[in-house]
Amino acid sequence: MLDHPEPDHPDPATAPGPTEWGQSPGVGPWDESRLGPVPDDPRYDPELLRDGDTRNVVDAYRYWTREAIIADIDTRRHPLHIAIENFGNDANIGSVVRTANAFAVHTVHIVGRRRWNRRGAMVTDRYQRLRHHDTTAALLSFAAEHDLTVVAVDNIPGAVRLEHTELPRHCLMIFGQEGPGITEDAKAGAAMTVSIAQFGSTRSINAAVAAGIAMHTWVRQHADLDRAW
Repeated sequence: MLDHPEPDHPDPATAPGPTEWGQSPGVGPWDESRLGPVPDDPRYDPELLRDGDTRNVVDAYRYWTREAIIADIDTRRHPLHIAIENFGNDANIGSVVRTANAFAVHTVHIVGRRRWNRRGAMVTDRYQRLRHHDTTAALLSFAAEHDLTVVAVDNIPGAVRLEHTELPRHCLMIFGQEGPGITEDAKAGAAMTVSIAQFGSTRSINAAVAAGIAMHTWVRQHADLDRAW
């Protein structure tokens, strides 16, 4: 049960998210006896300092304004882009956005539908760059304009093992919807297609899980792990 009812028509930019109601992890008001004088740094939000901060953010960003958090993440973002092609299950988009935020992905591109269920993002969409494209062709044009190598992720004949592949540093990974997988346009436009090794009976794994595995593979190969939290 939620401690407070969800507004009928919340503003996505300001409405509380799933981890910001009731007993969510966080900190209380700034305690001068324990933490010292109240900061006058402009990155800090006076209301959060006064009332406490229960947002879904790492401790380093406690009490910071949303704008300050985004500005700091912008200095840490990686040259990795993630694209989601018309997922049939809206929850996958939110989960992918949340994982992309955790890995400081540059931008998440959503192809096709504009509306998606943001609950799976656990409020991280407020801090993650998002971009919409009407078609896969438009996405591929964006990649070409920004010198991004397109990598499709799907378990199809001819795909190379992700586990044995050196991923491009400046990379745009495309994920299709569960079932049909990536579109023919994505297959044709990708420089390579990679697959994730499986050993059980299922034909495929959850698309959001696959995206997380692929993103983490890129992080292991290219990210400066000394900068991780």
